[in-house]
Amino acid sequence: MPQQGGQPQGGQPSGQDGRPYGQGGQPAYGQVPYGQDYGSAYTDYRELEKKKSPIGWWIAGAALVIGIIIVAVIAIRAVTGGGTGTTGGPVTQPSQDVCPAETTPTTEPSLVPPADGRVHGGPVSYPMLGAPWGAPQSETRVPFGSDVQTQLVPVESNYDGNGANWVASILVGELEAGDGFFTPEQGAQIVVKCILGRFYGDNPVNSNVKVNEKTTIDGHDAWLVESQLTFDIVGLKTKGELLIVAIVSAGNRSGLYYASIPDTTPELVQPARDALKQLQVDG
Repeated sequence: MPQQGGQPQGGQPSGQDGRPYGQGGQPAYGQVPYGQDYGSAYTDYRELEKKKSPIGWWIAGAALVIGIIIVAVIAIRAVTGGGTGTTGGPVTQPSQDVCPAETTPTTEPSLVPPADGRVHGGPVSYPMLGAPWGAPQSETRVPFGSDVQTQLVPVESNYDGNGANWVASILVGELEAGDGFFTPEQGAQIVVKCILGRFYGDNPVNSNVKVNEKTTIDGHDAWLVESQLTFDIVGLKTKGELLIVAIVSAGNRSGLYYASIPDTTPELVQPARDALKQLQVDG
């Protein structure tokens, strides 16, 4: 994934002729054709009304009741979100702006991660990786997460001539769902979509999904997505990378694990898989 100035970047490298009915030789509704006697037309109308059966009114009334019921059901589903999820609480409709514009906080997060040899982010953590992985650092610009900690390995420096670097990365944090809760599956699909739309800029990215399944992590419901990404970015030797995203249910919170391993550093794939296997829910 791209990096600049020591931080991964979002936005980085997806009747039809227009005339009223009744024209074209047919009278419009409510109109009397030229030359027809108005009195005669009214008499014909009265005779037709006398021949109508009351059954028609019953049918119309029944159709109206059914329509009201359908509208009520749709309204109820819209209010309740249409069901419940697997996050340990009722699922409400989360914000539609799931991949918002990046903002840089004016202050660093106030929480200090425990010094227990693990990398903590949101409600999850994994054992800290040694060299060549760098020391854990706070990442405040991930558009789909908060309380994010990441470890990086430089892969290609200044690949675009403007100071941007391509890195391998592993990060953990809390998935932000806005004003509701995501199921692990919903969260995983949203994060993957956001990554493909933001982290590669305007460069086309092909995604070959290898894994997209329900799983458990540390005894908690989770959803795992693995995809092989391919791209062709000017100045970059790397032409693809492995994407791993896992969303873990932690009560009314969701833990996020995200790894991005360029194809030019295949030796980093196993450490990323090991970190995922040892991911735990802290609270």
